[in-house]
Amino acid sequence: MRALLQRVRRAEVRVAGEPVGAIGRGLLVLLGVAPGDDDAVADVLARRVVELRIHEDRDGRTNLALGEVGGAVLVVSQFTLYADTRRGRRPGFSGAAAPDHAEAIYLRFCLAVERTGTQVERGRFGAPMEVELVNDGPFTIWLDSADR
Repeated sequence: MRALLQRVRRAEVRVAGEPVGAIGRGLLVLLGVAPGDDDAVADVLARRVVELRIHEDRDGRTNLALGEVGGAVLVVSQFTLYADTRRGRRPGFSGAAAPDHAEAIYLRFCLAVERTGTQVERGRFGAPMEVELVNDGPFTIWLDSADR
């Protein structure tokens, strides 16, 4: 799995112009799933996301985890995180999981984050979405489950 985390002041996702998920302070997580990913990988990555100390304390240091700042998570499926741009000008996406498998693992990830007591909002899997955010920092982190 791959996750691009953006620390946000607020974020919203819309489908056909209608809001389907929105958060205030927290993390926007763009999430890609690979064919070999399973529930265990989703659970581990969810814990990493929630426990990362990337939020500022009173001294401006990144010492606080999501729960310590009362932050929420907006999770948006993003198969394009597996784009292969090594050849030609058109990316290939053979490294991304098939839609049925990807959706199941995406939902498992969301559930694993929720089990920590964190508020989770979602995009709509497979739909064309508009994502709007106010990046806090900016502060962006790349996580790849293959980098354990």
